[in-house]
Amino acid sequence: MAIATVNPASGQTLRTFEPYPAAAIEQRLARAEETFAEYRLTDFAHRARLMHRAAELLDADQETIAELMTTEMGKPLAAARAEAAKCAKAMRWYADRAPGLLADEHPAPEDVTDAGAARAWVRYRPLGVVLAVMPWNFPLWQVIRFAAPALMAGNVGLLKHASNVPQTALYLEDLFRGAGFPEGCFQTLLIDSRAVEGVLRDPRVAAATLTGSEGAGRSVASVAGDEVKKTVLELGGSDPFVVLPSADVAAAAAKAVTARVQNNGQSCIAAKRFIVHTAVYEEFTAAFSARMAALRVGDPMAEATEVGPLATRQGRDELAELVEDALAQGARVEAQAKVPAELGEGWYYPPTVLSGITEQMRIHHEEAFGPVATLYRAEDLADAVRLANDTPFGLSSNVWTTDPAEQERFVRDIQAGGVFFNGMTASHPALPFGGVRRSGYGRELSGHGIREFCNTTTVWIAAEV
Repeated sequence: MAIATVNPASGQTLRTFEPYPAAAIEQRLARAEETFAEYRLTDFAHRARLMHRAAELLDADQETIAELMTTEMGKPLAAARAEAAKCAKAMRWYADRAPGLLADEHPAPEDVTDAGAARAWVRYRPLGVVLAVMPWNFPLWQVIRFAAPALMAGNVGLLKHASNVPQTALYLEDLFRGAGFPEGCFQTLLIDSRAVEGVLRDPRVAAATLTGSEGAGRSVASVAGDEVKKTVLELGGSDPFVVLPSADVAAAAAKAVTARVQNNGQSCIAAKRFIVHTAVYEEFTAAFSARMAALRVGDPMAEATEVGPLATRQGRDELAELVEDALAQGARVEAQAKVPAELGEGWYYPPTVLSGITEQMRIHHEEAFGPVATLYRAEDLADAVRLANDTPFGLSSNVWTTDPAEQERFVRDIQAGGVFFNGMTASHPALPFGGVRRSGYGRELSGHGIREFCNTTTVWIAAEV
């Protein structure tokens, strides 16, 4: 795949980049190693000043970077602005809280004296150079939620971004350098995906984090396992959105639309499977379908646009294949928004609601990465739980019920990294983010995320004899 900015609203190639040659990759690896040797010795106050400065620069650049993200991957401009603001917030959150999140931990003295220790404690130390392999769907946020905690912990980062967002990738390198971080603290590698293995196997790289497809995750995990290197993987998701009779059905239907079409439907944590109790199925389906059909599809640079194009032609075609397979096997279209003819050659796909889904259909098992929702009728609570878990993924989940017993049932039984009641899944710096099963392992964000790439070190001092 070429490293290029291709506007998904028009299909026009705007700018191309040559992959870095071996010599340039070596130069960046050497610089990262050299920088880590010094940067790891800096204190939290110094790192925090740099991180706050980076957040200030990002705020000042909000409109420029928002337009760049929209140009490169097609998200509505308003959503791009919100993404930039969210990134600056997370940078400040980690700048202010890293000292507490990574503070030494001291067990009770009586718990260690019987082991012959006068004192013992746990210290979190940085691992070193961390390689981040990141996707295009949230081209700023996905990187910042790795970079902010990693840099605050004293690590340095190498970014291999998706090949269709190269300018955003280069902006991120400039952002950290402009904030005063040493040049080797955060570097972008404009490389083909085939070059990732060589970088990951390099002994100067200590660990890796990847957000992306299941296939990409398997590849990185395999290489890292062979090299015995730590990895964090956030892969696909097919999140359930469960509506039970005690829910405010109108509110659930309204939120369901946002949960499905956020980021043009291209989000791992977007709700994709809508599992509705039979008692409220008809009411929810009517309200949800009407709202989906009324969505404004258009130029992502236009303020009124609610759904823009998919990021790649391949992604649009793969989504169409999933829908065609379902329709050929008996699925029904409950609603479909219109794509204006004047949009031309862009990679648009109409927001669509499908019902009558069966286990034989690909869309039942595969992630629909675009604005297509699938509806399921649940006969009772147990059936809703069964359907929610009937997926190989386990990233997050949404459940609409005001019944405490039903809420506890889902907390106990849902196979996912999160369960959000009477709202939609969202990521926040204070809360851990990640999944189970084929959605990956490890956690990003919160204290759990910053400690993923730390050496958890036991310190033991013997008692005097």
